[in-house]
Amino acid sequence: MLVFVKLDDLVIPDTPACRGALELAGRYHSPSLLNHSIRAYLWAAAYAQVNGIAFDAELLYVSAMLHDIGLVAEFDSHTVPYEEAGGHVAWAFAAGAGWSPERRSRAAEVIVRHMWDEVPVAEDPEGHLLELSTGMDISGRRTEEIPAEVRREVLERHPRLAIAKEFAVCISEQGARKPESFAGRFVAGGILDRIARNPLDA
Repeated sequence: MLVFVKLDDLVIPDTPACRGALELAGRYHSPSLLNHSIRAYLWAAAYAQVNGIAFDAELLYVSAMLHDIGLVAEFDSHTVPYEEAGGHVAWAFAAGAGWSPERRSRAAEVIVRHMWDEVPVAEDPEGHLLELSTGMDISGRRTEEIPAEVRREVLERHPRLAIAKEFAVCISEQGARKPESFAGRFVAGGILDRIARNPLDA
């Protein structure tokens, strides 16, 4: 059964934690990286609605806002992969937001797993959705599974700006410093070419 979805139909959670995560992302991310984080949530929410996937909107939103925070200078780590650094930031943020230890760990887990090749939806719907949506936004993988009208509206409201160039630089730098990380493997596997061919930038 075909499901018709518009941007305004998507669940955008409005909780103190969500507002705080957006503020944190806005404080430290570049405009391109901030828009990417917002789009990552919106692609995930749209895909979930089309495919009937139930998810924790607050958990996914906070994780989406903070999933790349480990790329910024203030939170970059020279000892762990950037997604793990971002997971630590999310855990600390969630503790300040009053989340339970289990929920803090879930936010960190979702962020770490967004770099996996695949996250089983039955095991971790939020991790599955963030892994899928970040891949959509960075490399254009499976973007045809987002309704065309939603793609248009999202790109109009949250334009891509310089995300392709900026992310290519970030992932290359991470890969060079941490060649055994997912970033290093992605660079070796041709992610820069996929970024350059992203249909969302056509």
